[in-house]
Amino acid sequence: MTALLEIDGLTKRFGGVTAVDACSFTVPAGSVTALVGPNGSGKTTAFNLITGYARADAGAVRFDGAAVRRPDPIRLARSGLTRTFQQARIFPDLTLVENMVAALQQPWTSVFTRAVRRPERERALELLDEFGIARLADERAGNLSYGQKKLLEFAAVLMGDPRLVLLDEPTAGVNPVLVDQIEERIRELNARGLTFLVVEHNMNLVMRLCDPVVVLAQGTKLAEGRPDEVRNDPRVLDAYLGG
Repeated sequence: MTALLEIDGLTKRFGGVTAVDACSFTVPAGSVTALVGPNGSGKTTAFNLITGYARADAGAVRFDGAAVRRPDPIRLARSGLTRTFQQARIFPDLTLVENMVAALQQPWTSVFTRAVRRPERERALELLDEFGIARLADERAGNLSYGQKKLLEFAAVLMGDPRLVLLDEPTAGVNPVLVDQIEERIRELNARGLTFLVVEHNMNLVMRLCDPVVVLAQGTKLAEGRPDEVRNDPRVLDAYLGG
């Protein structure tokens, strides 16, 4: 399977601490790839390096076969790579529709004009409906529940029709009903051809949803393979359970 995202030797140091250490892995096109590991293993830092929210000290990123020499979130989103965050990043004083339009990476001044063109509104409403929150389209996003904010951010990153979405803890702190809804959305979008890289602590979800699974430990890749292979790998068990 062709690699849509290639990570080669990615390294990041914070003072004397190496958060990501010569990390290499690939995300096959059309896959739902998991990036898992114990707390502090470097998963979110890797996400930040890939998407330009932090600058790598060494290593290379390739997206769709092209080198990403200086990752920049806006340029990457325009080229088809986008992400969510552990804590949903939304504009609480804007409506859901306005948040959706803001995600199109327009100049920041346009975010606050509240002028939403009809095609954009129609696209936003379509996505909000798929996520079950269209009835709240004109409500302030700050009034949403924690789980609904997660749904809004997930829906918003789809506005630009990306090819690869990085999901950082999409079900953390979310009730079981919304976990099922998020899983269903990932499956349906993946069936349409969207590729995912998912950081997730819910290992039951990972094992039934993701393939391949990449395991990080101390900032570097410890194991990679099918869910059943990774689940039974003694190195993985030792990393999670301490022997």
